Amino acid sequence: MFFSDRIAAAQKIADALSDYHDKHPLVLAIPRGAVPMAKLIAEKLHGDLDVVLVRKLGAPGNPELAIGSVDESGWVYLTEYAAKAGADDNYIQHEVAAQLETIRRRRAQYTPAHPPTNPSGRIVIVIDDGLATGSTMIAALHALRNQNPAELICAVPVAPSETIKKLHGKADRIVCLSSPADFYAVGQVYRDFPQVGDDEVIACLTESTQSAKDQ
Repeated sequence: MFFSDRIAAAQKIADALSDYHDKHPLVLAIPRGAVPMAKLIAEKLHGDLDVVLVRKLGAPGNPELAIGSVDESGWVYLTEYAAKAGADDNYIQHEVAAQLETIRRRRAQYTPAHPPTNPSGRIVIVIDDGLATGSTMIAALHALRNQNPAELICAVPVAPSETIKKLHGKADRIVCLSSPADFYAVGQVYRDFPQVGDDEVIACLTESTQSAKDQ
């Protein structure tokens, strides 16, 4: 399955989640690429939009390779190959500290007027624009599960089948539109896959907040 862009993928995810329409779900995006997607999904399902802040832990000398992730509380998930990638305890400690600083900065930028939306008792849908190793999604689902949502859903346009297997038991429902046998990168299923900047994230969240106030 191919998508013209993130918004086209978000529309298909909204269609796949249509049974949550008017159940007031909390739609949480993993920044940054998923935020415009989650905004559309929240609008289609008549839900609330916010972000869940997690960060990938990059491998030594290869920051694009995820050796794990950290959530906003400081909980750390490490892959089984972290040590083989050269990540010793000292490296992991410094990488976690650096990524937590980015999380704190983004929280201050993205939602300066309110704390994270409380997911307790809510139907929570976590959106990303695609998964490779699944590290950040695992951290996001772990953080949210500890806050007692009524139902926890992971929804993505694309992920390899082995990553989806890692998520079993971590979400109550997993929606993945495409699992290519020859997966090599999230961007392979998008015709247009530009970077999403902080300004676009802030604009999406601000517009969504204002729309909720006006209703």
